[in-house]
Amino acid sequence: MVKSIIGKKVGMTQVFDDKGNLIPVTVVEAGPCVVTGVRTAEKDGYTAVQLGFDDAKEKNLNKAKLGLFKKNNIAPKKVIKEFRIAAAEFSVGQEIKADIFKAGDYVDVSAVTKGKGYAGVIKRYNFGMQPTTHGQSDRTRARGSSGGQGPQKVLKGMRMSGHLGNEFVTIQRLLVVNVDAEKNVLLIKGAVPAVKTGTLFINNTLKKIPVVQEVKAVKAKKK
Repeated sequence: MVKSIIGKKVGMTQVFDDKGNLIPVTVVEAGPCVVTGVRTAEKDGYTAVQLGFDDAKEKNLNKAKLGLFKKNNIAPKKVIKEFRIAAAEFSVGQEIKADIFKAGDYVDVSAVTKGKGYAGVIKRYNFGMQPTTHGQSDRTRARGSSGGQGPQKVLKGMRMSGHLGNEFVTIQRLLVVNVDAEKNVLLIKGAVPAVKTGTLFINNTLKKIPVVQEVKAVKAKKK
């Protein structure tokens, strides 16, 4: 079963597990979400569920969204997102809460990363600095040469200064440490993208990612 929900990043903290290990976690306000639409293969050509999250004022929404909510007799929501599912197992108006997940589940978290504006190669790509002696202080944070004389052009993919952050990214296979069903809160191990109060799209991990030990064992057999 595909489990998906929309949430909001609250912040980070630390918790102890059963063995006394200190685990850094991100606190996520997950839901409650309401099903605002259901897509079926017969009518739409694909199957998906559309969820709405976070109450909104009517004056802040356009007519298209207001018409959707009034048609389905649902309170206006700020965020609307479709999630692909294998079958139409939801109904319009159904409420989705954080209790669809449990401790030990693995999730994929998608969000827009924190925007950091225009950045140089040292901050953007972790380049090393140039020497600071012999009067070269004006070249300390310079990128350097763009390439050899052979091509006579700058090759595609050259790492240069540019816009940093503000990208939609997905972090895969993050462990759900704890679930508070009453407060609709998820504790997810590690950091997730987005700023505080940023919107998160959470899906259960379907694809199994091999652990490092298994990868090393495969390489050893090939040798």
